[in-house]
Amino acid sequence: MEQAERAPGTGIGDYLARHLREYGLLFALIAIMAFFQIVTGGVLLRPVNITNLFLQNSYIIIMALGMLLVIVAGHIDLSVGSVMGFIGALAAVMIVTWGMPVWLAGAICLVAGMAIGAVQGYFVAYWKIPSFIVTLAGMLIFRGLSLWLLAGQSVGPFPANFQLLSTGFIPDLMGIGRPNGLALASGVLAVALILWTGLHSRARSARYGIDDEPFALFLIRTGIVAAAILFVTWKLAWFRGLPNVLLSMVVLTVIYVFLTERTTIGRRIYAVGGNAKAAKLSGIRTERLTFLTFVNMGLLAALAGLIFAARLNTATPRAGFAVELDVIAAVFIGGASMSGGVGRIVGAVTGAFIMGVMNNGMSIMGIGIDYQQVIKGMVLLAAVFFDVYNKNREA
Repeated sequence: MEQAERAPGTGIGDYLARHLREYGLLFALIAIMAFFQIVTGGVLLRPVNITNLFLQNSYIIIMALGMLLVIVAGHIDLSVGSVMGFIGALAAVMIVTWGMPVWLAGAICLVAGMAIGAVQGYFVAYWKIPSFIVTLAGMLIFRGLSLWLLAGQSVGPFPANFQLLSTGFIPDLMGIGRPNGLALASGVLAVALILWTGLHSRARSARYGIDDEPFALFLIRTGIVAAAILFVTWKLAWFRGLPNVLLSMVVLTVIYVFLTERTTIGRRIYAVGGNAKAAKLSGIRTERLTFLTFVNMGLLAALAGLIFAARLNTATPRAGFAVELDVIAAVFIGGASMSGGVGRIVGAVTGAFIMGVMNNGMSIMGIGIDYQQVIKGMVLLAAVFFDVYNKNREA
């Protein structure tokens, strides 16, 4: 009888209260987009601007995937912006100056990014040097190496096939033209997959007696997500279709969602961040997992560096400057905990989109970069405060 009285409520309101972090993000993104759509006179959600949102924030989202794993494991990486700029400079020297084939230069850059992550991860994991210090040193080192590689000057332009990495669009394989049939079909397919996986997950939870969200709330959430996907793909279909970077982001997001939620290594990373000593005592090789999270971060930073350089069509000494702040802010806004062990890939992507929409909307309104930084700082502080408040309430 006493257990029944203490059991949590099963209504929509009770479920929302227990999962305020996840649903709050979704509603916050909707509210922010609605606000900027109104104050910009409808410019925010025009097809060309939606495309620009993906192009401008692709490298932030890609690095946020890796940063989430680093933060979940209980660490931080301050070097990602400098590594991104260094890889872009390295690609420019190899492709533009040396005339190396794009595919070979790209492969070398990705391997270089993994090597950078491996070196930093080695000192953090096996020598127990705080990640803040190691990656701060990395930030300074690779900022200096970028200046040295480029001799303080911009190097470009890149060949057209390299630019396709960021500014290219997937051809309409259905041959409709406009609207882009592939974009429309992709939107419908994505909605069908989301609905199927959601229903499959609910059925699996029911079989094992796991408390799941109320069905009405599931329908509302799925309906909002489905409507957003169909709206975006409809808009893209009337412009130039699906950008290449959108495909890259979607594929990577799906891979990392599967990695973190469906694999043993993903669960172990969360265990390490939650309590490293307990994880080690239970047989988890905590050092190796920490090492691998930094290798993964280096790989994604390198990919982001290639995409950023392709978008600018040149490598500049200041590329990646302070980008690490936007990446880290996106992960914390997305619900990751400062103490590690908490955070989701979908939340990190949502946090990156919140940052991107704010940057884009404020730029359209003509708000100066000084005020933009102040506003983004306040949003980050509010997100961290919300995290601490929830922890204190649950304690």
